[in-house]
Amino acid sequence: MVVQADYEAKMLKVQQHIVYFNQSTDTLNYVMLNDWNNAYSAKTTPLAKRFTDEFIKAFHLAKDEDRGYTKIFSIADQNGLNLTSSRPDNHPDIVKVQLKNPIYPGQKFTLSLTYEVKLPNNRFTRFGFDDKEKTFNLKDWYLTPARYHDGFVLYSNENTEDIANAAADYNLTLKIPKGTFVTTDLLQDKRTSQEGIDEYVFSGKSITNFNMVLETKNTFEVFKINGIEVNCNLKDNRTTDIQRADLINRVVNFTQENLGNYTNGKILVTQADYERNPMYGLNQLPSFLSPFPDSFLYEIKFLKTYLNAYLKNTLKLDPRKDNWIYDGIQMQLMIRYINEHHPDSKMMGQIGQIGILKGYNLFNIPYNDQYNYLYLLMARRNLDQPIGDPKNSFIKFNQQIAGKYRAGLSFSYLDDYLGGDVVNQSLKEFYALNASAQKTDRADLETIIKSKTDKNIDWFFDTVVGTRDLIDYKMGRVKKDNDSLQVTLKNVTGTKVPVAVYGLKKGNVVYKQWFDGFEADSTLTIPRNDADKLVLNYNSLIPEYNKRDNWKRLNKFFPNDKPFKFTFFQDLENPKYNQVFYVPAFIFNIYDGFSPGFRIHNKSMLEKPIIFEASPTYSTKTGELIGSMSLLYNHYIREEGLFNVRYTLSGSTYHYTPDARYFKFTPAVQFRMRDDDLRKNKKEFIMLRQVTVNREKSAFVLTDQQNENYSVFNARYSKFDSEITRHYNFYTDVQIANAFGKLSGELQFRRLFNDNRQVNLRVFAGAFMYRSTSSEFFSFGLDRPTDYLFDYNYYGRSEDKGLMSQQFIMAEGGFKSRFTNQFANQWMTTVNGSFNVWNWIEIYGDAGMFKNKYSGTKFVYDSGIRLNLVTDYFELYFPMYSTNGFEPGLGNYSQRIRFVVTLQPNTLLNLFTRKWF
Repeated sequence: MVVQADYEAKMLKVQQHIVYFNQSTDTLNYVMLNDWNNAYSAKTTPLAKRFTDEFIKAFHLAKDEDRGYTKIFSIADQNGLNLTSSRPDNHPDIVKVQLKNPIYPGQKFTLSLTYEVKLPNNRFTRFGFDDKEKTFNLKDWYLTPARYHDGFVLYSNENTEDIANAAADYNLTLKIPKGTFVTTDLLQDKRTSQEGIDEYVFSGKSITNFNMVLETKNTFEVFKINGIEVNCNLKDNRTTDIQRADLINRVVNFTQENLGNYTNGKILVTQADYERNPMYGLNQLPSFLSPFPDSFLYEIKFLKTYLNAYLKNTLKLDPRKDNWIYDGIQMQLMIRYINEHHPDSKMMGQIGQIGILKGYNLFNIPYNDQYNYLYLLMARRNLDQPIGDPKNSFIKFNQQIAGKYRAGLSFSYLDDYLGGDVVNQSLKEFYALNASAQKTDRADLETIIKSKTDKNIDWFFDTVVGTRDLIDYKMGRVKKDNDSLQVTLKNVTGTKVPVAVYGLKKGNVVYKQWFDGFEADSTLTIPRNDADKLVLNYNSLIPEYNKRDNWKRLNKFFPNDKPFKFTFFQDLENPKYNQVFYVPAFIFNIYDGFSPGFRIHNKSMLEKPIIFEASPTYSTKTGELIGSMSLLYNHYIREEGLFNVRYTLSGSTYHYTPDARYFKFTPAVQFRMRDDDLRKNKKEFIMLRQVTVNREKSAFVLTDQQNENYSVFNARYSKFDSEITRHYNFYTDVQIANAFGKLSGELQFRRLFNDNRQVNLRVFAGAFMYRSTSSEFFSFGLDRPTDYLFDYNYYGRSEDKGLMSQQFIMAEGGFKSRFTNQFANQWMTTVNGSFNVWNWIEIYGDAGMFKNKYSGTKFVYDSGIRLNLVTDYFELYFPMYSTNGFEPGLGNYSQRIRFVVTLQPNTLLNLFTRKWF
């Protein structure tokens, strides 16, 4: 392969010869080539779809010069005959080359290709060109045969780094402008210079991929340790050269001792690779906030990135189908490394030494316990996925964090169960197998482990790897019998996997025994060994769903009495206590003012089935106590489309005018359904609730006996499907009360087109089934709903003039202009639309018809300019033309401007978490 780099055009010009050896038993009439760089060529590729699924807008909005593509000029065979090529449907980053003559098993043939590679901007995936640093970070950019296993393995680029290349020998001639530095994990054979061009010759034997970095300023340090040349450019200016050399030496030696000798000679550890898969946690904070020593941070960054490169460069696995093996080995080695070299380190580093933080579980748990907690973060949300599933099927949090950690824990779990260093020796043997094999898979690993033990480990591959079945044992009854104990263990979930029982005396382990899995409750006899506590899964190696019922005290009258622990702010779940948290909070509306209070609850950083919350708040304007409370029970269903049933009791009281408050009480049940494919952000909801409201009389707002106190039964079905380029939301709503009955529905649609134009469309329709009140309080609102169910976060809900009356909430009519006749007590139907003219500046328009009793049908419209700064969170509306006339010419224009502002932290947090979950 001869490659010439063009820095100005961000392009690589390639002449390539591929000698293909058909080692299969099949006759080949065509060959498939991976061309992952072409995944950047359009907004409709699988890579682009992945970005939109994860709410990443940068790629869709990028300029054409920031995109990448591959342009093929010619493909010929060994006889010089031109061959035709095509790209399979739904695989724009794979090239099918049709051969002139069939290639039989054991035969070789040659392909000669001429093509150019336009590199993408590296801001999308960290790979490509960096204009600022004048760098090419090259990975998966060239054409190469796809792996063949009962047919060609066709994997498109989905930003998951799991290209399935066939193992090959590489010979590369690289031509670059003089003064350009090149760093690669290929071996350099020679270097020559001529007429402003440096020419390098590189080679690699039996590898599936290689990495290369071209830069105008060399950022790499080179370390030669035990026959390995380590090229590293991890950013760090707070450790010395000697410290880095010592830490890298330690990691290299550790890896070789636990896996085997690195066979490729050179390895790249790059900042780009680390940034793609960082060590999530507080070590991502700015250095002045970091609770870890600088040397420890560098060590962990290097360890994780080095292990990833080490494994990806040497294992011949299917990187998509068997990705859990890469992740499992990497994370298990990280766990072992911390145990050996930093056994006393904490998950939050040295910050736990600060006096006021010592009582928090978050700052006291060992560093390695974070893997179990972050897995549970997803399991408790019913969002975990089988670690053995293909890598591209994972939602982002599982792919980069929870799934990786669960895989590492699973290997540690198996290692502890088998004992005798069985897993470690098996991994070494599996690693050695990859040095000679063309490809390996999970069956090879399973065969090796089973050959070293007599214990049945089918549960590991079938259940722990192959399913998302939850593991949860609990302590039952304990009967003391002289020097032994009869212990009843309960299998809460029925998942049949081994469990370990520990006996503790004054915090020290005096007894440990593994028991094979069982489905029904089992009574076991174990020696007491003077233990004062029995604990299941004491070291947290089993990825267990609930550890709060794993303890049994032997010297107490109430063996499971857990003391209550009141903690300021939130903490990580501690199974030894009944935790109650209190957090400063405030609410704002113009009748209560900025009102301080406390949020008292039991919700830790992990979901619980039963959650209570009370928010007593002091109203600074009225001097009265206000606030809210709720009691929630979550019932998660594991293997059904109906994945959650949520039961709630809630109540609240705030002021709705300066002199009067309301009391709201709501029992409710909500059924939540989702698609089997968790990557699809598609959900359905059915909600049933009874809303009871009592309103005090007010001198500012007219009320009568009919609408001071009322109760409304509300049933709603809603469905949404959302991503960056397309959002769809639909609901139907029924309300039944003594004074009225209503039926309504809404459809919202948002589409971002390939030309970066965005269209928003909403249709609302509602009608009264019956009505026996003369008040407009329950009528449909054209421009500002009355919100008699108190669902919306109005800052001045009873205002009809002034700034707070200009708050806009997209509900019911959805008009932005204000009208004299703004209610409909029979029926209403409206259409709201907008499209962008530049960036976040949009033109909007609304039109609708409504009917009131004793009057004819009316038609209204409005239009104007929308500043869509953050959709649904911060927006401004400037009315222009409406049924009222030319709005800027009607006077008091500043009072006609409408705004959307969201102050609730939980709502704003959704902006940042939606791409992960």
